[in-house]
Amino acid sequence: MAWDFETEPEFQEKLDWMNEFVRNEVEPLDLVIRNVWNVADPIRNELIKPLQDVVRAKGLWACNLGPELGGAGYGQLKLALMNEILGRTVAGPVVFGSQAPDSGNAEILAHYGTPELKERYLEPLLRNEIVSAYSMTEPTGGSDPTNFKTKAVLDGDEWVITGEKWFSSHANLADFIIVLAVTDPDAEPHKNSSMFVLARDTPGVEIIRGIAPWGHPDSDATHCYVRYNDVRIPASNILGPRGAGFAVAQTRLGGGRVHHAMRAVGVAQKAYDMMVERSVSRSTKNGSLSSRQLIQEMIADSWIEIEQYRLLVMRTAWRIDKYKDYLKVRKDIAAVKAVMPIMLRSVVSRSIQVHGSIGISTEMSLGKWLIESYGLGLADGATEIHKLNLARELLKGAVPAPDVFPSQHLLRLRAAAVEKYGDVLGPDVDLPSPGGSFG
Repeated sequence: MAWDFETEPEFQEKLDWMNEFVRNEVEPLDLVIRNVWNVADPIRNELIKPLQDVVRAKGLWACNLGPELGGAGYGQLKLALMNEILGRTVAGPVVFGSQAPDSGNAEILAHYGTPELKERYLEPLLRNEIVSAYSMTEPTGGSDPTNFKTKAVLDGDEWVITGEKWFSSHANLADFIIVLAVTDPDAEPHKNSSMFVLARDTPGVEIIRGIAPWGHPDSDATHCYVRYNDVRIPASNILGPRGAGFAVAQTRLGGGRVHHAMRAVGVAQKAYDMMVERSVSRSTKNGSLSSRQLIQEMIADSWIEIEQYRLLVMRTAWRIDKYKDYLKVRKDIAAVKAVMPIMLRSVVSRSIQVHGSIGISTEMSLGKWLIESYGLGLADGATEIHKLNLARELLKGAVPAPDVFPSQHLLRLRAAAVEKYGDVLGPDVDLPSPGGSFG
């Protein structure tokens, strides 16, 4: 859909319904369910499944997927608007069938899975009957995927996977795992790996431990350190062509980054709203906190930063929908990813400051969000990597100055202007100084 700073009425009605539904029915779940991804938890299922049925009836289930997969097939612009609402809550994406890593894994399986793999893994995943994990990052790899060591060797009609992966989210809850492994070590760095799918209970899959982000409860210890000990899987479990692992990964990463970005906007907006409420609720010697200029500056800066970022993300989503080619929007996506943690950290930090001691306590969500801002600066590649990628894109086609002086050197420009307008200026005209005047 086109976007001209207002949303078409029919879709706005859906957003309004979502906003109320999430506030009244979904946000409270964050306070009573230990882990919304754990489909083996009967309490979780009793509370979440009826809400998922409501979402399905509204036609808003798994909207990032096409109708053939039970979704609405929405473009990135509509998904961005939806994800800003869902970002306010942990349970929201699960209730709406768009939770990571399942949503991205579903797209990979839909594009590259065999009919047998789709029946075994994709169909129950889309019904949220099972959970998946994405196993890409390695203990030694960091943000450089070309340095990964996990390998897959073809042995007859089986692949044998050996190596270690780090922070494989939900691997200890998952029924299956999608794994990136080196299959062609002598090939070009971005063409040496392939993507595979395997059942978590396959012999040789070892969950060394689950890890929780700092300040999160033990129930969040689902980012796993995984070891693959000569794990044997059928040759048909490769996803996409051999050596195309990084290309397959982009199926889930490009759009996913926009979804995460708008969810970050939702969190930042909530932190902002909490800051405003606190500022008008607390009194000092001569009035409310909101009457203090430094507090007003915090509020103004936060609003500006949220609005700037929201517009950047929405424009990026619009460009993805327009070009339908992530390569043409690489710099936009890199910018969105680079700014995301900075914006969220800045707004949340101000909100903590305005709240005072309760802001750093476990009785508020602000401390958790602050840590999450750092996580967003690492997930799907460190912020610094995205800045480097953005700079490379921006520098493509840049033309050097014609000589030692810049192309915008005022003496050069004035000489060109005098030549252009010489018949009017004449030989004795009194020209202004090159730098102009402030007077």
